[in-house]
Amino acid sequence: MLRFAVTFFAVIMSSTCQKYRCLEGDTQKLKPSPEPNMQECTLYSKSSCCYANFTEQLAHSPVIKVSNSYWNRCGQLSKSCEDFTKKIECFYRCSPHAARWIHPNDTAAIQAVPLCQSFCDDWFEACKDDSICVRNWLTDWEQDERGENHCKNKCVPYSEVYANGTDMCQDMWGESFKVTESSCLCLQMNKKDSIAIKYLLSESSEESSSSSSSSSEERSCQNKLLKFKKLKGEESEQ
Repeated sequence: MLRFAVTFFAVIMSSTCQKYRCLEGDTQKLKPSPEPNMQECTLYSKSSCCYANFTEQLAHSPVIKVSNSYWNRCGQLSKSCEDFTKKIECFYRCSPHAARWIHPNDTAAIQAVPLCQSFCDDWFEACKDDSICVRNWLTDWEQDERGENHCKNKCVPYSEVYANGTDMCQDMWGESFKVTESSCLCLQMNKKDSIAIKYLLSESSEESSSSSSSSSEERSCQNKLLKFKKLKGEESEQ
């Protein structure tokens, strides 16, 4: 009985720590805390896994380099494409929830973070005419002795590398993201995520996030989202 109690406590503590820890990395903290002076990634300012000074790299457009990674190897990104790339970078570096999807074999990586189809479609639309020389941003670069990225292949439009938004979201960052059928139990990298996260962090959402949109969790999420939109609409009118 004691062995069961110890095991159960360990499982609970592991789950709790996972929710309140950050990914390992040169810009991440051990656990999230407020960062009121962030210049970018302000979606996570109340509870951030990155320090405010990291966001200085993203504060001025065009973004040229973040840590050792150059964003302009095929020319500067368009403003619309850059904005989506920033959202992904901010989530990975700063979100207090990113570690919920920590890769089982790499504590500095994420796996199967559920993205909304609409987000991926909009991201692809924003970047399709920009140029790129890799398909997988995590593995396809040639790295020099300083760890900086260089093209191994010629630059071509995003639209020649990825078939659509789903293809881009599920390949551009390796296994990091997946596109879900749900329109609510998924992330859009904006304030609406506060609704989805509550369901995605629950134990039951492991199954519900991949179930049909008629699930009770999906309906509950949609109802909360409608109330959120209505409230925000009333605030903007005032």
